[in-house]
Amino acid sequence: MTDASTISWAAATRSGSRKETNDDSWTVFSSNPDGVELLPEKGEGVISQHDLVFAVSDGMGGGNAGDLASSLILERMAAIIPETFRSAALGFFPDSISLLQDALKEIHEHINSVGEATANSRGMAATLALAWFAPENIYLANVGDSRIYRCRDGTTEQISKDHNVAWSQLKRGEISEVEYRAHPRRAALFEVIGGGHPVVHPYFAAIPYQKGDRFLICSDGLIDGLWNRQIGNALASSESAEQCCADLLNKAVENSGVDDTTVIVIQAG
Repeated sequence: MTDASTISWAAATRSGSRKETNDDSWTVFSSNPDGVELLPEKGEGVISQHDLVFAVSDGMGGGNAGDLASSLILERMAAIIPETFRSAALGFFPDSISLLQDALKEIHEHINSVGEATANSRGMAATLALAWFAPENIYLANVGDSRIYRCRDGTTEQISKDHNVAWSQLKRGEISEVEYRAHPRRAALFEVIGGGHPVVHPYFAAIPYQKGDRFLICSDGLIDGLWNRQIGNALASSESAEQCCADLLNKAVENSGVDDTTVIVIQAG
């Protein structure tokens, strides 16, 4: 059982300067045996009373298809995750990672089905970065290049994976962060939710957390505007989740701001 029973958060999003529609979506919700409650952009919750789920999705597709894809993914996730509590009430205790696997498979098929229904939405797709805070662990799921970071004792690390070839080269030390940002195939994602692909292979992880940990979930608009060093400095030095969220968003938009930018900062303890 973690000693980080109180979780505070702040979320914000801003449309890209060259876009008419914000294709990013975010959600924060609590889940317990009584169901799900959608929560506001700023708040605080106690994990012993309910689990907390935070997620960002970046939509892709022509017209309003990207916006539709990202919002549908988060709506479906909020409907599916509470099922684990209803199952527990009946004496079944599904593994949280297995539940996320099944959920993303169902959501992937749903997005493909909706995408095939009309010409305007054909091929629509979206990324996902999700952190599910339970008493014992955080359960992570990510698809695409929306990211999750953890800052502990002043050290920040990315705990999600970017699903593109350039990120794999970066992690192997074959290219630098500068080269990664300029890589011609950085935006070529080999994993997305929807997009007409028959299957999706998300990244999943279960990690413990502790009091003082700070987490960031963001769309790639933030990465366009900030270097990892700047992200780490903000996570380590900001006084609160709300201040950190505002600092990150404002600095990223000031430096770039071309793409939609979405940020959720979460403080444990």
